[in-house]
Amino acid sequence: MQSKHHPLLTVVKVLGIIVLVVVLLVVVLLGALTVFEYRPADKESLDITGSSLKCPASGDTITIESWNVGYMGLGESADFFMDGGRSVREQTRDQVEDNIRAAGEEISSGADIVLLQEVDVDSARSYHIDEVSALSEKKPDSSAVFACNFKVPFIPYPIPPIGKVYGGILTISDYTITQADRYQLPCPFSWPVRIGNLKRCLLVSRIPISDSDHELVVVNLHLEAYDDGEGKAKQTAMLAEILEEERAAGNYVIAGGDFNQYFTNTDISAYPVHEDKWQPGAVDVDAFPGFVSVQDPTFPTCRSLDLPYDPEDDDFQFYVIDGFIVSDNLLDIQVETKDLGFKNSDHNPVTLRVTVPKE
Repeated sequence: MQSKHHPLLTVVKVLGIIVLVVVLLVVVLLGALTVFEYRPADKESLDITGSSLKCPASGDTITIESWNVGYMGLGESADFFMDGGRSVREQTRDQVEDNIRAAGEEISSGADIVLLQEVDVDSARSYHIDEVSALSEKKPDSSAVFACNFKVPFIPYPIPPIGKVYGGILTISDYTITQADRYQLPCPFSWPVRIGNLKRCLLVSRIPISDSDHELVVVNLHLEAYDDGEGKAKQTAMLAEILEEERAAGNYVIAGGDFNQYFTNTDISAYPVHEDKWQPGAVDVDAFPGFVSVQDPTFPTCRSLDLPYDPEDDDFQFYVIDGFIVSDNLLDIQVETKDLGFKNSDHNPVTLRVTVPKE
């Protein structure tokens, strides 16, 4: 006599098996990502490539450009899911390559030192193009240093998933870099969010001054973006400690990059932040005694990624979150935001000019 199974019971069993398989896959994936999680040391020495032998001297004017290039995948047509958009990357490899070519032209246009953020080495979001090599080559006879801050073998979200990410921050200098170190910043996220997130850092490069016992210390940074504010505060506090230590040693110190914060001495009234948009933090410039904090709000340094860029939209969201913190023993401090119309990145480059005093 054959037994009969109720159709509903069969459906329940099938659904149960599917749920079990999904749960097991999630467990295996989380386990694998935990095992292979990027765990950098608090301080690591970095490799310096290139062959620049040039050194600045007392009385020289130095130009430094900082630019978050958005892994060359966040041009004018892009939006991004973390900011309320839908996409993860540019639609085609050709768009990424066009962005790299345009960025290369800007990088080679004259700054002595270039600080880049969100530069990929081998990531699915940028079609596995080695952007570090491609951009470093745009400044021949230079020194270059790369510090990883994002290394995950596979990020399973959103749909389609981000996939593999390997990227970081890059400093390219016409001057010789004698030493470069990576300083790990506090991470505000706990497991499991932490394993698929950035491990943000400071890239500290030391450049000798030809007629001085002191050094030019240049810090490239990209601080926290999507925390509740506590992470930004802790990272900014650690930055202040390192800068103050270098200033106390008599060095000339410059920190530049994407702070994901505006400075409290910057007039951002032209760019009010809408309540439904991503909210930047604020850097209290009084927390950096002995330093001058500079941003240029003449043009926005960053645009929102909830939508593709639309210059005709009067309500489009802009920010001023990129800039420099400069030790007050440097002279003639000037900063300028260059308006590139967000064609190849969601950020505009910002250029600093300073003069080394005669000792």
